[in-house]
Amino acid sequence: MLITGAGGLMGSRLVRSLTEAGHEVVRLVRDADSVGIPWDPRRGELDRSSLEGFDAVVYLAGESIADGRWTKEKKMRIRDSRVDGTQLLARSLSELDRPPRVFVGASAVGFYGDRGDDLLDESESSGDGFLAEVCREWEAAADPARDKGIRVVHLRFGVVLSGEGGALAKMLLPFRLGLGGVLGDGSQYMSWIALDDAVGVVFHAISRDDLQGPVNAVSPNPVTNREYTKTLGRVLRRPTVVPVPSFGARLAFGEMADELLLTSARVRPRRLLETGYDFRFAELEEALIRATA
Repeated sequence: MLITGAGGLMGSRLVRSLTEAGHEVVRLVRDADSVGIPWDPRRGELDRSSLEGFDAVVYLAGESIADGRWTKEKKMRIRDSRVDGTQLLARSLSELDRPPRVFVGASAVGFYGDRGDDLLDESESSGDGFLAEVCREWEAAADPARDKGIRVVHLRFGVVLSGEGGALAKMLLPFRLGLGGVLGDGSQYMSWIALDDAVGVVFHAISRDDLQGPVNAVSPNPVTNREYTKTLGRVLRRPTVVPVPSFGARLAFGEMADELLLTSARVRPRRLLETGYDFRFAELEEALIRATA
């Protein structure tokens, strides 16, 4: 099995889980000194012959969207790290004599944009905004693999809950200091998934031959920001009485505030439920207890 983004939060956990399950895992790496197959998506450099014979390929690489303000250069890195890399890899796989049977690519619920209280499944069209545009291009970049006959799955991840990294890890210190509170009016929906289930969903996508196209990788129970804030405070046994008004979030984070913190995406994992995925952490409180233990 070939994996990109193996050093990230989800990728490192996935590699460990796959290895423990007896799978042979090979990494695509940008550092020539690292163990794995070297590549450079920015330069379009990848030795296609080294890709022959893999059964499955998983693409998890991408510039963090939550670190730092979104300058023009930052937005370009967010887009290019996802689209250009996926395009190079998908095109390379399409030229193989022995292509993999499945290509699993990360995407995000940002595909849907800001949709208020609407309950969204995989049949919904894309929304507006920078992240929606990136997700559309990201998924379309896998077309060469799809055209080759490779089964392609786009996992539209929600917020991955882990105390080891990502959004939750950034929230823990202020919440533990009693400085947590709702963002904006707190009515915006947050679609989330526990890290254990994020890894489990990748396994599910690899193993289920009837799963292809977009798949919402989220818990069946999205919550509002107000519900999330109260639940995290309860788990940490801390008050959550320091709200961050919308204008304060925009002042601190710029465009990222509207696209990540104040946007509302109430997403349902219809395809996972239809194909029998059994969530380990379907409820937010149990997921946060696990993540903060």
